[in-house]
Amino acid sequence: MKRHVIVICFLAVCFWFPPGVNGAELRTWTPKSGKFTVKAELLSFDQEVVSLRRTNGKTIKVPLAKLSKEDQEYVTNQGAPNGVPDTSAIKKLMTPDQLALGGPVVNSVDMVLVPIPAGEFMMGSPASEPDRGDDETQHEVKITKPFYLGAHEVTQAQYQQVMGNNPSRSKGATKPVELVNWYAAVEFCQKLSAQEGVEYRLPTEAEWEYARRAGTTTAFSFGADESQLGKYAWYRANSGDTTHPVGEKLPNGWGLYDMHGNVFEWCQDWYGAYESLRVVSDPTGSASGEGRVLRGGAFNYPPRLVRAAVRSDVYLPGFRIRNVGFRLARTYNLSP
Repeated sequence: MKRHVIVICFLAVCFWFPPGVNGAELRTWTPKSGKFTVKAELLSFDQEVVSLRRTNGKTIKVPLAKLSKEDQEYVTNQGAPNGVPDTSAIKKLMTPDQLALGGPVVNSVDMVLVPIPAGEFMMGSPASEPDRGDDETQHEVKITKPFYLGAHEVTQAQYQQVMGNNPSRSKGATKPVELVNWYAAVEFCQKLSAQEGVEYRLPTEAEWEYARRAGTTTAFSFGADESQLGKYAWYRANSGDTTHPVGEKLPNGWGLYDMHGNVFEWCQDWYGAYESLRVVSDPTGSASGEGRVLRGGAFNYPPRLVRAAVRSDVYLPGFRIRNVGFRLARTYNLSP
């Protein structure tokens, strides 16, 4: 009883404020007790915690379970007036192993991230795979810790919110940001980490391929039939030589979109020969090198170069190219 009273008092003190002075679209919220109502703007929903923005610009976080049933349904349906993304379709695609880690996360810049479970996979391609490269030697890799990965490539709108600029040539708020070098992608991760108090980073090359394959072993995340590529990817044959809004094609088996084509995606690793062809856990690539790893292929590349195992170091980390963007990873907190 005392704990209940303390929670209600906390909500009453922290959630009460005068309505609408900053001109934001506000919504009336009610705690499960029903003893009072407050107004606030829905900012984000991260697993079981709802972030609400007060009219003075400050953010308040409250457990979803403390809100009324109506408010809970509103949040989980992502019906926010400020355009919080709908994650229901992605959640339906997630496997039981993913769901055991929690639902999709929507962060402060409306980026959807899905949990990726720990596991093992064969990295690279078998000798029998057509068009394979010499640097794709197949070997077993263990990913020992779960992590989050962006369901989509970072968009221009998201990049603008964090960095204050949009370097892209092919403009569009929901198109992937491009003309971003490796250093700018890392800076984006650092700024967003400081803004939210959680660790964002570029995925390792192993994490990237593991997530893209989503349990498959074929040349593409959907199988080996190249004729089906147009359903999943923007590539040379269907892109019109330009990028396209993220999420327009079909996702892979773990709810990740545009893992083939659209734009190349920077990884953490220096490019080099795989560090070991024995079973290896959580590899991070070469200790040094000239180029950083790019994965995924791009809108102006043929099918053979958007395969799951394809590796690229075509561009140095300081290069800014119209077919290169990135996707974020986020540390999964294993603490209770």
